[in-house]
Amino acid sequence: MGEALIYDVVRLPRGRVRRNGGVLADLPPYELFGQLLSALVERGCPADVVDDVLVGVSTAVGEQGGDIARAAAQWAGWPDSVPGGVVSRLCCSGLDAVEGGAARVAAGFADIVIAGGAESMSRVPMLADRPAIAFDNDLGERTGFVTIGVSADLTAAAHGITRPELDTYAVRSHQRAAAAGGSAALIPARKGGTVLLDVDEGARPDASVEGFAELAALFGDDPSWERVARRLPDAPRPAQGLHTIATAPQLADGASAVLLGSAGAADTLSRKPMAVIVGTAQAAVRSPLLTAPVTAARTALRRAGITPADLDVVEVNESFAVTPLLLTRELGLDPERVNPSGGALAVGHPLGATGGILIAQALDALSRFGGEHALVTIPAALGLGSALVLRRLS
Repeated sequence: MGEALIYDVVRLPRGRVRRNGGVLADLPPYELFGQLLSALVERGCPADVVDDVLVGVSTAVGEQGGDIARAAAQWAGWPDSVPGGVVSRLCCSGLDAVEGGAARVAAGFADIVIAGGAESMSRVPMLADRPAIAFDNDLGERTGFVTIGVSADLTAAAHGITRPELDTYAVRSHQRAAAAGGSAALIPARKGGTVLLDVDEGARPDASVEGFAELAALFGDDPSWERVARRLPDAPRPAQGLHTIATAPQLADGASAVLLGSAGAADTLSRKPMAVIVGTAQAAVRSPLLTAPVTAARTALRRAGITPADLDVVEVNESFAVTPLLLTRELGLDPERVNPSGGALAVGHPLGATGGILIAQALDALSRFGGEHALVTIPAALGLGSALVLRRLS
């Protein structure tokens, strides 16, 4: 097996979803990703050397249905010879696209692959595809499906993570996001010649624990708790709920792309690689628990041949505040190295785009800290999780 190397990473700013239309709402999903393909060409990647384009999409319906990877390449004016495909594993979709592209490169089945994700939650809302697991009551009863917010509350209660801890973590996410510096990966989102957005939206440097403590819990009265009681009769149920709008991920539009290649691609691309992917994993746990990122992380670290103590940076998607708190506790991580630039609680979670965004943030932080190894991990509904470990080269 060869190596899967990262030669470049680009992403758009995360734009908040608003009732009256977010800043990026005028850009269809194929254009969100297409702008990144154009940016990669401008940064020195010839389009005609790319063997495939893989785009992670969580809600693959409507404008995000069909094959938006191929549509994005065509929008960007790429050669007809460049194929494209879609990967969909809920919130893990973008990270899975990168892992799948990396596997093909490492196996020698491709030399250069662009993989990442796109999601326009303004134009294609979550659950717009009306998945059977959520809308077919017979299937829901058979499988014990619950909303991911209930999963978050259940997981926090089961592990003794309290409402004050969740609120405190959310404040820290906002503070870190507000203080985060620039990134070489960040590409301004444009409409024609006009810049729509050039920074992530949403961070509130004035966020406070006292302010968040006043917010109502979101999921305490969710009817899904009836299924939890039937499936896990001994599971704890928080009396008032635990997570609020402040400790749930913000809805966002965005896109990300990772330029992957073999060692030989360095000559084709006329550049040195930034990092090498040294371990990946997918995991599943008994739904409705939200603990799969811990399982996936441990497996990816084992495959990489390192331990949690070797990690200089950890980027775990803030799919509710419980996720980074639980991962930090279970792996014995230094909280200062977990999401050092904040996360989805402050600046949003554009579903399929998040995997590549977290990779970009991990590389930024490694460069800033002078570190070597980073872990990226994301949970998803239905008890799913993905993880990736990379080693910085330059």
